[in-house]
Amino acid sequence: MLGFDTYTQADDVRAHTGALLEHTGVYEQLSAEDNLEFYGRVYRMTPAERQARIKELLTQMDLWERREDRAANWSKGMKQKLALARAMLHRPQLVFLDEPTAGLDVVSANAVREGLEALAEREGMTVFLTTHNMAEAERLCSQVAVIREGRLVAIGHPDDLRARAGGPRLEIFGRGFTENVLRLLRARPEVAAITMENGHLEVDLTEDTDTAPLVSLAVSAGVEVQEVRRGKATLEEVFLTLMEEEK
Repeated sequence: MLGFDTYTQADDVRAHTGALLEHTGVYEQLSAEDNLEFYGRVYRMTPAERQARIKELLTQMDLWERREDRAANWSKGMKQKLALARAMLHRPQLVFLDEPTAGLDVVSANAVREGLEALAEREGMTVFLTTHNMAEAERLCSQVAVIREGRLVAIGHPDDLRARAGGPRLEIFGRGFTENVLRLLRARPEVAAITMENGHLEVDLTEDTDTAPLVSLAVSAGVEVQEVRRGKATLEEVFLTLMEEEK
């Protein structure tokens, strides 16, 4: 790991990695500042390094004004942000995060994601994230691996994986989707497939192309268009497709 032997160089591995697992590692009877001070000493950071880094991280996580509060009095989301700061305190090259937003409300989970995203981008560290939240993986990850029963099923950039569940798509909401309209659209070379879903038309495209001609064609054929959306398969759809392929 990072060029170190995990059996004979475990101390070096710990010095260059951070982790946030099921147990946050936060001491609830200590203040936020004292929690990070303790871990800074464990990592043998100098007093000046500790002071500067603690202020930097707590400010980034919007916790600096509450730094003297006991962690026991904080919400779960605030504790999770403190735990994230703890994992990144010593500027590790690689950080392991296990379900960092599990059990958090929507606002708290979003705050944790924003803090993680900003820290990872600013410090250039690699984050290894384990999550069942496909939207979270889609937002944060540049490389995604899908594992089923301990076996690697697929790995790649989210856009590459999305291609396995279909290419770009167009959704048209409105009225007047007659068989003639469907026939005209299916005849277009950029259209791979067309389906009706809950009263709207889903058009799978062969490539990421200009869709204005398709909408114009539908309108000229008598469709009353109310809304048009462009999109692509979500990671959740990719995951379900991969699970089907594994059966």
